[in-house]
Amino acid sequence: MAIALALAAAIVYGAADFLGGVASRRTATIGAVVWSQAVGLALLAGVLPLFGGAAVPADIAWGAVCGVAGAVAIVCLYRGLAIGTMGIVSPVSAVLGASVPVLYGLLFRGEQPTLPAWTFEDQVRACIDSGATVFSVTFGLLPAELVKLVKDAGMYIVGTATTVHEALLFAESGVDAIAAQGSEAGAHRGSFAKPFEQSMVGILSLVPQIVREVSLPVIAAGGIMDGRAIRAVLAVGAQAAQLGTAFLVTDECGVAESYKQAVLASRDDSTRVTRAFSGRPARGIVNRAMTEIEADDATLPYPYQNSLTRAMRTAAAKQDRAEFLSLWCGQAGHLARRMPAAELVRTLIAELSS
Repeated sequence: MAIALALAAAIVYGAADFLGGVASRRTATIGAVVWSQAVGLALLAGVLPLFGGAAVPADIAWGAVCGVAGAVAIVCLYRGLAIGTMGIVSPVSAVLGASVPVLYGLLFRGEQPTLPAWTFEDQVRACIDSGATVFSVTFGLLPAELVKLVKDAGMYIVGTATTVHEALLFAESGVDAIAAQGSEAGAHRGSFAKPFEQSMVGILSLVPQIVREVSLPVIAAGGIMDGRAIRAVLAVGAQAAQLGTAFLVTDECGVAESYKQAVLASRDDSTRVTRAFSGRPARGIVNRAMTEIEADDATLPYPYQNSLTRAMRTAAAKQDRAEFLSLWCGQAGHLARRMPAAELVRTLIAELSS
């Protein structure tokens, strides 16, 4: 935007120079432009570190473009209006032209969204090498060759499904169990066969339908916070329950304290599904960042949006500011209980047994 405005200004003022500057008979030298760039690039390199940045080659290159356009624009303006002398034009041009690359660097420079350095195959290999016995996959099916690779390593494969159709696809691909993700679940939606809006099925509706169609163990996930909910999903056919939000507020969980407080203060209507933080649909507690990013309606696809917001989320975690965090949370977050993780597990077992 800064570049476009500067270039537009140069064109407009250049026209003014052509129409009105003939009468002045003044000729601006290239000195003003050279001077403005020397000052501008020096400031760009010197000022950015004060704001936590650094003048990288891309900043300097684009800053130079802005500076040239700004300097030329100012020179053309003064010539076109036929006022002043080069003794006035040159320093004014230098100051204003130099400010353009500096302002660009301060206002528009930031971490650029990039693809991760690793591949999906790298991730699979890392899981195999970790010594784990269970391999859980979401966002889609594993290619046949990777299914074989994981099974040859002796690992038990679990596929995340948000609909019966996705569960059937996973079963055909050779997984050992299905993690049924209900619409109540926090964090990223595992939907892949259809748009996530068509795959928002509640856990007590999803589990029995998958159980009827698929002859694999079903693990229920989504909105399960206590022994009552575990009993409920087992009653409709699940063979296990998977809890996430319930453990977010445990002592061992490493999320920011403000995140834990947001989970405890949440209500049934405090969350919604958003693409704001990562580019993928995910359920989280509504906060300032989510609201303002969604208002711009300019979310990039994953992983670019995830990369773009990472610096903000990292800084927010260090400063314990929940309004700028991705507060992934299920719809029953208010039922979470603060205690050590081991105590929570014992509590769940006791509730399930009572």
